[in-house]
Amino acid sequence: MPEQAPPPKDAPLSFETGLLQLESIVKEMESGELPLERALELFERGMKLSDACRKQLEEAETRVEILMKRAGEVQPQPFRSK
Repeated sequence: MPEQAPPPKDAPLSFETGLLQLESIVKEMESGELPLERALELFERGMKLSDACRKQLEEAETRVEILMKRAGEVQPQPFRSK
């Protein structure tokens, strides 16, 4: 099987990859043993990942609402988390 080239650095991460990276950042930050500069770097990266994941969730929600509307079976309802 030919090896797949890694995605370009500017390519958007999958939702799952973004979430795994966020979890890793949280664990590292919770250690409490970070220099200030490293903590700031992690915080900034975490905010960017959080924003990207949120946007992907909003896009998925919109797609689901459109599909449900097209099917005519159920009226789209705003997503409500528990």
